[in-house]
Amino acid sequence: MPENPAATRSALERDMCNALRALAMDAVQKANSGHPGMPMGMAEIAFALWTRHLSHNPANPGWVNRDRFVLSNGHGSMLQYALLHLAGYDLPIQELANFRQLHSRTPGHPEFGLTPGVETTTGPLGQGLANAVGMALAEKLLAAEFNRPGFDIIDHRTYVFVGDGCLMEGISHEAASLAGTWKLAKLIAIYDDNGISIDGEVRHWFTDDTAARFRAYRWNVIGPVDGHDVDAIDRAIAGAKASDRPTLLVAKTVIGKGSPNRAGSEKAHGEALGADEVAATRAAIGWPHAAFAVPPAVYAAWNARAAGAAREQAWQRVFAPYAQRFPAEAAELQRRLRGDLPGNFATVVAGAIGAAAGKRETVATRKASQLALEVLAEAVPEMLGGSADLTGSNLTRWSKAAALRTDGDLKPGRHIHFGVREFGMSAIANGIALHGGFIPFVGTFLVFSDYGRNALRMAALMKQRVIFVFTHDSIGLGEDGPTHQAVEHAATLRLIPNMDVWRPCDTVETIVAWAHALERAGAKDAGPTSLLFSRQSVSYLSGERDSSEVRKGAYVFAEAAGGVGKAKAVLIATGSEVPLAVEAHKRLAEQGIAARVVSMPSTTVFDKQDAAYKSSVLPEGLPRVAIEAGVTDFWWKYVRASGAVLGVDRFGESAPAGAVYKHFGLTSDNVVATVQALLSKGIKP
Repeated sequence: MPENPAATRSALERDMCNALRALAMDAVQKANSGHPGMPMGMAEIAFALWTRHLSHNPANPGWVNRDRFVLSNGHGSMLQYALLHLAGYDLPIQELANFRQLHSRTPGHPEFGLTPGVETTTGPLGQGLANAVGMALAEKLLAAEFNRPGFDIIDHRTYVFVGDGCLMEGISHEAASLAGTWKLAKLIAIYDDNGISIDGEVRHWFTDDTAARFRAYRWNVIGPVDGHDVDAIDRAIAGAKASDRPTLLVAKTVIGKGSPNRAGSEKAHGEALGADEVAATRAAIGWPHAAFAVPPAVYAAWNARAAGAAREQAWQRVFAPYAQRFPAEAAELQRRLRGDLPGNFATVVAGAIGAAAGKRETVATRKASQLALEVLAEAVPEMLGGSADLTGSNLTRWSKAAALRTDGDLKPGRHIHFGVREFGMSAIANGIALHGGFIPFVGTFLVFSDYGRNALRMAALMKQRVIFVFTHDSIGLGEDGPTHQAVEHAATLRLIPNMDVWRPCDTVETIVAWAHALERAGAKDAGPTSLLFSRQSVSYLSGERDSSEVRKGAYVFAEAAGGVGKAKAVLIATGSEVPLAVEAHKRLAEQGIAARVVSMPSTTVFDKQDAAYKSSVLPEGLPRVAIEAGVTDFWWKYVRASGAVLGVDRFGESAPAGAVYKHFGLTSDNVVATVQALLSKGIKP
């Protein structure tokens, strides 16, 4: 009797899906930790996407025009690891067997930079969706800038898997709303609608009409479809690709499908099935193979290396003539995708520093930031900025920056109005950076960094060059009062690993801070930067200074009369408090007390310097006084037990800035009195 090709194909596809289920349940069982239910429930969806639609090249995970795949429901990481392994990425079976173990490339949640083919670090639910929005926006803007008739060199889609938890998180609203507004037609979100979360059936706490919600965002909505019907999923994805709007594909699934006793319940969600249930599942799905064993025919059917290489070669056949016809555009695109800054960047920065030093402008440091942008953003065309409805306050838009508009035909712009969406804005910026081709910067008030805090943490974890602009950085914002006056925020940002934080005091320090942030790429010092700027004007006080020392995060701003050998104290200050230190330095000198003033615009950068430089700036044996309009605990590591800290250890007050500063003792009088008190106690060189 002749073989039935359709039946043979159907059996092979079933085995390909079951390979995903088996690898997921085996890895979680071996680790005795993890989430088997989502991978088992989304197997057919993953199969349909990865074998029939996703354009990628396992041999070159960084291929420029690959589709992006994001697992926003990152707790189901074994689905992604199984897909990567089977498709032919450099992720051997031993790594899957080492799931969730120390130094493996298969951590509990997907981590960018660790596992080839992982586009972003996910796990904090909803952020993957926002990252995907950023990736899709970057694709759209790069295409508008670099594509030419007949040369669609940037032309790819962004796919994101989301679960109930992702859509419960508020960030999903912020990100999805913007995606609809921006008409990101190449963004396709596939919703694993299994009705189960860790606590059980979500119908008791999640009764949204999700489809109606996304239609209200102006998304195309498909489904619900049967998430276990490969052909139905295939047709739905094809329909999504034809839409002129972003698409939410609602797929009804059974969590833990295949498990006889745990499918459809929370018991399949966040724990190993157990040895007996794993064995029962093998029997139920017809998978007689040992743990981590995959038949050669299944491996061969999954392997995407040849198809991926062919896709990239086809793209190269378009890019090569593009580069010949448009050499400047091709070179510029390649530079930006490498993450390199323009060749004249150092010269531009040096010129800007020289001009600022010559002008000696007394301005709020948020204005100093805008002045820096006027020069740097024009020299670095990949800078893409925006604000969470505070553009006129954050001053993140420079004079030549057009605003992004998509209400009619796309009008590309390098300034984005994010609306009041701090968390979504920050996570979208992460996605833009991950995509490549842009250096995103986003702004809000420092006190509202709390709204976006986890996205800042994720930027640091992924070492992404994202610049967070935070203005109104202290009690100095005045009348808006304690709800808007940042007190603890600078200190807490400095505690985030890989996050550099700058709080400059004038136009020169501000340019240096921006330059440092833009240079943070590559293996040595990659990561995000938080730039903290004042609402109020800050006097320009310094004359000549060595910008290379400013770049080290702290330097001698004003030397003690007679040199450091005559100094009796060191005053350390940041940002808008540097003028207090300088005034106190002058008054102490009048009393015969020589003091050194150290400006420390970046404690995080200063901490990376060698011991010799640190001791040259903060010499041993001298009492130190730190001055910053924020919590004092952070500063004791610099002043030590023999020093003092002037700051704010409670919430602020609503009043003009000068009155608030005086109320909290942030005055030159108090600085002088504090130094005198330390010296009177015998704390002296």
